Amino acid sequence: MEPTHGRFTGRVALVTGAGTGIGAAVCRRIVAEGGNVVLTGRRPQPLHDLATELGARALALPGDAAVTGDAQRIIKSTVEQFGRLDVVVANAGGHHPGAAADTDDDAWSYSLHANLNSAFVTIREALPSLIEAGGNVVVVSSIAGLFAGPGVVGYVTTKHALIGLMRSLARDYGHQGVRVNAVCPGWVRTAMADEQMDELGKQYGIDREAAYSLVTKNQPLRRPAESEEIANLVAFLASPEASAMTGSVVVADCGANCVDLPTIAFAEGAAQ
Repeated sequence: MEPTHGRFTGRVALVTGAGTGIGAAVCRRIVAEGGNVVLTGRRPQPLHDLATELGARALALPGDAAVTGDAQRIIKSTVEQFGRLDVVVANAGGHHPGAAADTDDDAWSYSLHANLNSAFVTIREALPSLIEAGGNVVVVSSIAGLFAGPGVVGYVTTKHALIGLMRSLARDYGHQGVRVNAVCPGWVRTAMADEQMDELGKQYGIDREAAYSLVTKNQPLRRPAESEEIANLVAFLASPEASAMTGSVVVADCGANCVDLPTIAFAEGAAQ
């Protein structure tokens, strides 16, 4: 992506879950606009590969964003390397299928750890630096934070909780100059979504692209978003251009949230 302007020149962003998908796209966008990025996540190789691609303004620091010691080490190294921390993009997460009766304690704990604790712990440890810099946080939730999909109680619950976390942080730290907002993507073409499409494809005897078409057929744009499209929104919220925004939820789902489910049958009938 060609840089539009240097909205992040001289600024430093920490991105969790940075190795692939939305996190990687956010890192590319911030560097393209003059910023420095610290990439963290639990899988070292994708982080190091992306940091090598991005060059001297990117630093890979593997770790678990939900573990206090890891978060403290990563933030300390960030400030030592770049002198400051302006932005945290809380993007780390994970998906574990199961309705409530099918979700044991380990599966429930996984969802809390991967989706909620990863954001809370990292943001909590970053707050002193963000207050000093007058910085901001972008939390990557999901439309699963607004609505409930079938058989994913841990994911739905923790993605809802991220919005509550965002609002609480915005309420408590706005007077100290820290902004906090959330992005709620719908289907995005990522490695994790590809895996889900492959599983759905097996059920219907269709390929991945047909599965994406199936899950988006009732969305106005009739397609999944691309990681770069979500990165555009994250970059806007993290930039000075969004200086009046805090406590906001921005939905990027190709229109899925505006569809009135009980009226779908009328549209399908009219198309026949």
